Order: sequence, then structure tokens, then C-alpha cells
Amino acid sequence: MITTPKRWLALVLMLVLIVPVLAACGGSGTADTPTNAPAAAPTAAAAAPTAAAAAPTAAAAAPTAGSAATGSFKARDVTAKLTGSGASFPDPIYQKWIKDYKAVASNVEINYQSVGSGQGRKDFFGGVTDFGGSDKFASNNELKAATDPTTGTLKTDVLHIPTVLGAVVATYNLPGVSKLQFSGETLAGIFLGTITSWNDPKIAADNPGVTLPDTEIVVAHRSDGSGTTSIFTNYLSSVSPEWKSKVGAGDTVQWPVGQGGEKNPGVAAIVQQTEGAIGYVELIYAAANNLPEPAIKNAAGKYVAPTLESVSAAAQGFLAKTPDDLRVNIVNPPEGENAYPIAGYTWVLVAKEQKDEAKAQALTDFLYWALTSGSESAKALNYAPLPDEIREKAIAKLGQISVNGKPAFTMPK
Repeated sequence: MITTPKRWLALVLMLVLIVPVLAACGGSGTADTPTNAPAAAPTAAAAAPTAAAAAPTAAAAAPTAGSAATGSFKARDVTAKLTGSGASFPDPIYQKWIKDYKAVASNVEINYQSVGSGQGRKDFFGGVTDFGGSDKFASNNELKAATDPTTGTLKTDVLHIPTVLGAVVATYNLPGVSKLQFSGETLAGIFLGTITSWNDPKIAADNPGVTLPDTEIVVAHRSDGSGTTSIFTNYLSSVSPEWKSKVGAGDTVQWPVGQGGEKNPGVAAIVQQTEGAIGYVELIYAAANNLPEPAIKNAAGKYVAPTLESVSAAAQGFLAKTPDDLRVNIVNPPEGENAYPIAGYTWVLVAKEQKDEAKAQALTDFLYWALTSGSESAKALNYAPLPDEIREKAIAKLGQISVNGKPAFTMPK
């Protein structure tokens, strides 16, 4: 479980993010949390930049050499306005990075809208945004749909750049009961609707010695296309043959029971407002609303709480199976006693061949900075940093991005 100091740290950082964003947003109506819901969201949706971006400048020199760990990276002097949309899972850290990056590249405006992974991929493949955010990697079918029908080739190669790792927690609202734990089979039964009361014998078996009320279980799930849903349903499919055959995995599924909420804040709001509710959200949204973060039984038979260390352990269990394109699920790792089983990467989707030189330079500089200097901010918001091997591969992919055949990024030395 997250300690009390970590909770306060997360809340303080969220206030730092929320105040300036809300000031920019005004009454835009783009915030994630339903208007009738008191649940706190870690961040509001980013407003459109207030200053118009100047015309792209000519190509600048490659990034200045220096150690990113010491904060000596120097972004190129370009003026650009970047737009992205997608997952709410990483929205708090993306807003934090965007805010902090203004001190690094004052002429670069970045607007990221938290609209859900499904919509983010749709926006990106539709050419609406410069980059997409998704907790579910693009499927082969999605990539195929992005091909030019006259040539049968991809309109542009799509790079998946992982940014951070996060935990999905099965949080709940049960007054007087704050430290439950669940096996995968029990969670599948709850979300299938076959376990309907909190004092069900299967929940009791997971929690010996805990007095459970006969309160009815109210299931909360995402109503939008969601990478968080993809992670959670991939996990349920990996532990429950019944779930896999009846529901399956994806960023949208036909839920057997429950109420839908929009994005992570919407699900958190339902849980917070409804006694007996259970739902799945990214870890920071549970922490922000003071909701429980239960331990989950992993493949090694251990009940493991969601922490930076246990999420990193899950990723370590899949390093040997991670393909070169970095599209990989890391739920329910087969080994690792300390691995938290409901975890996943989140990716930024980027076109390998870009048309606007200033935008390409600004985007690659920002991603390099985020993958290096942004690690500590990610940890403070309860996102696990990438394993070194994955981070190196992600940075290497930045070197594959080009404009008219010319590299958009050169690695600092």
C-alpha cells in the first residue's frame, strides 16, 4: 500500500498541475471528472495553448551533448505547437512534463487532451494530432487500416515509444474495511457478476480473519475506449478461462454487469460515491481520492500491493519477450514473487516519417527529455520508470524519426 507521505506528495503535485491548467481552461468543459462527482482528478484536461505558435524555424543543430541525469540537456531553439490526445492513465505525468518542459523550451507549446486510449489512437491515425497516447499498443489491424489502399504500404510507419509504467488497481468503497486483497479468480467472478455480495465465500477465502458485510457489490467500469480497460481485461483473460471465453480483452468490451464511467476520474467518482462499489483505475487516481489499493495474487501465489518496485518487477519478467517494436503486454508475469500482476506500459505513438521539421525536432527533443530528465517526476506520481533496457530502446527509436529523409534527432554524446 502507498504510505501516507506518498499520498500527500501525490496530492501536492496534483495541485501544482491542476491550478495552472484550470486557469487556462476556464469553462471549456473538457475536465475528466463528471460535473456531479466530487471525486478529485489528478489533473484536468489540458487547455489549448493560449499563445499562437510562430511559423516553424529552420533546422537547428542537433541536441547539445550532456548528461540528461544532471539536467544538462539543451533543447534546440525551435518554435512549434504540438498537439496530442489519448490515454488518461498517463495524463497526470504528461501534464507535469509539459508544464516543466516550458523551462527547457519556452517556444514549444504542447497540448495533450485526455480523451481515452481508443480516441487517442483514432485521432493519431486520422491525422488530427501530432502524437497519440495509448495504454494499448496499436493492433496489427489498426496498422493495416493505416495503409495506402493504392499501394498496400503503410502511409507512415508508426513508432511505439513507451514512456512510463503504471499499475491498475481494483479499488473499492467498503466502509470499515480498508485492507482487502484479491485473487484473479475472485476479481473475474466479481466483474462477471457471479460474485454479488461482499461476504461471498470466495472473497472471504482471499481475506482470512476479515469481517465482511453482506453489502451488495456494485461494479464500475470504463464507458470509453480505454487502455486501462485493455490492461485490466487482459489480466482477467490471463487468469480466468471463463472471462476469456465470455468477455475477452480489449480497450472496449461488453461488460456483463456494472456502471460505466468516463475515463479514470469517472470510474473513481463512481467508486467514491457508491458504498459497495468496486472499479479499476490507474494507481494515482486511487491515491488522489483516498481509495484503497488492494494487493492482488500473482502467478507465484503471492499477494502483492501496487508499488513502484512491484510494477518494475512485472516489466522485468517480460524483458526477454519484448519485441523490437516494443509492443508488449506485461500482465500476470509467470515468474517473480514480487511482481504486481495488473501493470502495463503506456506509449506515445509517433510517425516515423514527419513532414514538419520544426515539429519533428520539438517532439523528439521533448520525448528525449521526458525519457531521461522526467524520471523523478514520474516516480513522485507513482509511475514506475522504464527498465534501462526498454528506455534505451525507446530513445533509440527517436533516432529513426526523419523529415524528408533527414534525421530529426541526433543522440547527445
